[in-house]
Amino acid sequence: QEQLVESGGGLVQAGGSLRLSCAASLRTFRTCAMAWFRQAPGKEREFAAAIGWTGGSTYYPGPVKGRFTISRDNAKNTVYLQMNSLKPEDTAVYYCAAQQRLVPTTRLDDYNYWGQGAQVTVST
Repeated sequence: QEQLVESGGGLVQAGGSLRLSCAASLRTFRTCAMAWFRQAPGKEREFAAAIGWTGGSTYYPGPVKGRFTISRDNAKNTVYLQMNSLKPEDTAVYYCAAQQRLVPTTRLDDYNYWGQGAQVTVST
């Protein structure tokens, strides 16, 4: 069964760090672009980070640039999101997503596979 499973969420104080992991059971993982999206309460799901198939290209929106780092280990079929200097506005459910193309897009509808989500809560 092809699926994505996130782990590593939790509660952290503002200024702290968390690392999310996404284990992918996808036959084509090594040629998939991967991304993280997030959804805060009462808001739409939004793009948080993306990485190309080799890991050489990464993309971030303005609010997380310089604080979040996406990476991948193709030998382990795993994608990571290192989140530093966390802020209360980073509180959201974080979703791992995969799309069957080499270079990622930031459009939610372009992604073919989704994980179940991991809660990240940043307290003041």
